[in-house]
Amino acid sequence: MAITPAQKAAIDEIIDMLIAATPARGKRQLSGMFMDLVDRADWPEYYEVIPEPRCINGVRSSVEKNRYKDPLNAYTDLSLVFWNAIFYNEPGSQIAGDAETLKNVLETEWQKRSVLPAPRHSPPPSSPQKVHGTLPAPPPQSRMAQPAGSFSKPRAADATPIATSNTGAQALKPTPRLSTPHQASSPDIDIDVNGMSPEPDGQTEDVGMGSVTGEERDGDSEAIIRQLEKSLPRWEGFGDLGWMSEVSKEHMLEIVVAIKSHKDIIGNRLAVALEAVPEEPTSPLLSHHSSMSLKLIEGRARSKSYESSKDFDMDMSRLFEKARRWHEPCTEPYGRVLLLQRLYQALTSSSPPPGPPYTSTTNFASIRAGPGTARPLHSTDSEGVPGVTTFRVSTKDRTFVDEVHYKGWSIRLADWLHLSNPDDPSRPIIGQVFKCWISDESAKKGQPGLSICWYYRAEQTFHPAHTQFMDKEVFKTSLFADHPLEDVIEKIACQFTARHIRGRPRPPFWYPGWPLYVCHSRYNDRERLFVKIKNWSSCIPEEVRKNEEFMPIYAFERLVYPTKTSSPFVGKGAVKGPGGIGEPIERAEGEKIEGGGTGRKRVKRNAGPEAGPSSTSTKPATGTAVASSSTPTYYQQPPAQAPQVHKPYSSSGDTKDRSMLTAAGNLTVPPLVDKIPPETTKYFDRSPETNEVLWFAAPPLSIARTPAPKHSLAYLHFLAKKRKEREGASESMDVDDAQTMSTKKRRITVPSTVTEMMKSALDSISDQLA
Repeated sequence: MAITPAQKAAIDEIIDMLIAATPARGKRQLSGMFMDLVDRADWPEYYEVIPEPRCINGVRSSVEKNRYKDPLNAYTDLSLVFWNAIFYNEPGSQIAGDAETLKNVLETEWQKRSVLPAPRHSPPPSSPQKVHGTLPAPPPQSRMAQPAGSFSKPRAADATPIATSNTGAQALKPTPRLSTPHQASSPDIDIDVNGMSPEPDGQTEDVGMGSVTGEERDGDSEAIIRQLEKSLPRWEGFGDLGWMSEVSKEHMLEIVVAIKSHKDIIGNRLAVALEAVPEEPTSPLLSHHSSMSLKLIEGRARSKSYESSKDFDMDMSRLFEKARRWHEPCTEPYGRVLLLQRLYQALTSSSPPPGPPYTSTTNFASIRAGPGTARPLHSTDSEGVPGVTTFRVSTKDRTFVDEVHYKGWSIRLADWLHLSNPDDPSRPIIGQVFKCWISDESAKKGQPGLSICWYYRAEQTFHPAHTQFMDKEVFKTSLFADHPLEDVIEKIACQFTARHIRGRPRPPFWYPGWPLYVCHSRYNDRERLFVKIKNWSSCIPEEVRKNEEFMPIYAFERLVYPTKTSSPFVGKGAVKGPGGIGEPIERAEGEKIEGGGTGRKRVKRNAGPEAGPSSTSTKPATGTAVASSSTPTYYQQPPAQAPQVHKPYSSSGDTKDRSMLTAAGNLTVPPLVDKIPPETTKYFDRSPETNEVLWFAAPPLSIARTPAPKHSLAYLHFLAKKRKEREGASESMDVDDAQTMSTKKRRITVPSTVTEMMKSALDSISDQLA
């Protein structure tokens, strides 16, 4: 129904009352901050968080121009002015309080006018409260005024008074809902998270390699993450480019049968992992929501229902996507899915492998070794795996392009990808695209490819046993490898910590459901060193370093720190990987290493007390070489944090290392060291000086003797009687018989009884006293 003149007049009166409203004490106009829309140039994030911005002057103009057909529409827009402000600003701030007061005025005055329909008291459907849901409020002690969904530098914690242009009254800037922990050890970061500006010196957080200074993940943090991801746009699915060329419908069935019947070297049929995925939709985050299974695709292929190869190819890609999300990453079923996907991509390529049966020593990957085992191309070492990686991007015999297309993916410069790992399909290679190119080599003319910078997982590095990692943490390396498009598993995302703790990437860089990793450090695989990344811009391709549109984020309402986990090589569920437990390799100063450069001069680790602070080590690392598929790997002895029970007690203050690890010498495999639980150690003596459990390599010498066996009185009487008989018989024997008897006596000598021993001792004492 149209608004009547009486209703229009009533609405005008309510707007006038809202504009004239003042606080209980004072003459300040409460409506000063709500008259006009927030400046888009100063607060762009406001328009990204608030679904429908409104202002009082805008509603009044719409009423005057008769744009409302229902008076409740005018009420909804007026209430949105205040609901938006309440959502966007910190509870307890002045602007949030003013908005709450004016919202109550609006409801009260509207109900007083009988010509107007009854208003609603809950937030309207288009309000941010309904669109984003109710977010948990951060603890009061950790609040800091920051823009909710902020994508710019943090402002000051206190709101700053500014003069409004229309009333001349004093109002406040918005005090947005973002908080960050106030901790002395974690100063606020002043960083532009829109662009790729590096962190200023002294304004960084240590959140990796066991030195997290932020707060631990809690229930509120998980709720914040879920709430944000729930509100983010969903992936629209695969594109129209990059699909397989047209093939016969018979060949489609052959491909399905090859995938279904493929077995590993011990006879396990890998398609069981695909068949375990339910046919019905399993997740709202998938690109499709129709039924999908290997059996269903096989039926369509047998009935020749596919109108084009693209339709068949897309169904198979959706099946693999569904299976990747169904199985837990890094598990055996997950690895089987990825191996079958790589086989499928090989079968649909321009150069399919010979078969069936199809076999491969690299799990059908195009490279011969993955992270942790691959050798550099220029390596002169004849042992191990042939060269795979380089330390710079090659420009020879190739034409660079902006993007390539494969299986519906549009892959561009600086995208992160999962790629097939020839060593372990369940742990796909994590890499960033540094170049997209078309080969100019005669043998590969016109074939597209990617130059990828590898990122290592924790289990692909060598690190001390006590090291802790962030969840899904990876490490940038200086290794590059060329991959054909057939190696691409899927697109993923990787955030540097400065952004990861603030929010999630925006499309098209990431969508909910895609794998997401966090990176805090570089890893030098030649010296086994982790180096914190201070300049994030140096880690991405040069072409996008100054691009402000590269990987922006949707921000959390406060900083959310990732959880920490122990080394994947210790504790329950320990994994096997190309990495291991070990210390950095100390090389001789000036020693040449692969990739250029020389060894560095570093302070000795675990030096004895006689070594001064300036002592340096110029000796190569010691240890026992362990045979592997790559170069010999030297296991270092764990740091001096071994369990207390293994440390010997020395009352003389001896500082010599007497631990079990030292006594054992060089070990072929890393030793497994466990701490004795407190319920066990409480039964053992401790050192009065160090309170450490006393440990001995052998039982002490001053121990009680084992008591003699106890015999019955009848048996003792028998032995005494036998002894007396022998003593009497010896008097009548000749010498020879006496010697023979003496020998026998020595063999059957019986120890004295306790009574006899006591009597002898008393007699001896009596003689001495006499």
